[in-house]
Amino acid sequence: MTIHYKTPEEIEGMREACRLASEVLDYITPHIRPGITTKRIDELAAQCLKAQGTVSAAIGYQPPGYPPFPGHLCTSVNHVVCHGIPNDKPLKKGDIVNVDLDLITKDGWCGDNSRMFLIGEVSIAAKRLVNLTYEAMWHGIEQVRPGARLGDVGHAIQKFAEGHGLSVVREYCGHGIGRSVHEEPQVLHYGKPGTLEELRPGMTFTIEPMLNLGRREVKEFGNDGWTIVTKDRSLSAQWEHTVLVTETGYDVLTVSAGSPAVPAFVKGYVDPRQPAAAAA
Repeated sequence: MTIHYKTPEEIEGMREACRLASEVLDYITPHIRPGITTKRIDELAAQCLKAQGTVSAAIGYQPPGYPPFPGHLCTSVNHVVCHGIPNDKPLKKGDIVNVDLDLITKDGWCGDNSRMFLIGEVSIAAKRLVNLTYEAMWHGIEQVRPGARLGDVGHAIQKFAEGHGLSVVREYCGHGIGRSVHEEPQVLHYGKPGTLEELRPGMTFTIEPMLNLGRREVKEFGNDGWTIVTKDRSLSAQWEHTVLVTETGYDVLTVSAGSPAVPAFVKGYVDPRQPAAAAA
């Protein structure tokens, strides 16, 4: 396993890419409401990317055995777990949708993040799933520090999720990120504490748990080569941040003005948007 530990100069490039990726989600947020299509969301993201001078890392992305991905971002609605392709079907009240955006700056650095959106009034179960998945991500983030192990991250997420009756998708995981969207290491969202790769300063990777209301099994949907759904058609949710391992803990790089508030239980992170943090 070859992991690229970023230098201070490279970290600044990553910081800029991740901020811009989060700001694309800020830009599209006011438009995500009943009646909009995921294709229109994709078009809005493309407009923002062009204005930034960045490009989508998703469109045309083609791992071996896959067709080229046709969207600038992924839009995964209700029981779609990940890799949903933007289409012309309007979102309706009660839907939940994950929007996953990764970009490349003109300097070649990649930023990757995703958020969940509630479309109008949603069911109590859907809202609970979305909120608990967000908290699960942060439970994983809180484990990040030099000397910890990736197994600590996965274990924290799995313990929290399963403790609330949710299941953890195992076929898809977080990943290192830098000048490539997908680098080493893989970041599992389940596992045993004290196992897997040791965390060291300069590592940058995503934490992006996918949790289901029902069973954890997933399958490919249709014949587009990309869309993954829950096998039992239960709702699925995902949140994603890109994280840096610092000398003393972690920094969350994909935070912008419109990012959701950090959960109250989080103690290891000073939100730069808070006045006290800015004054310090």
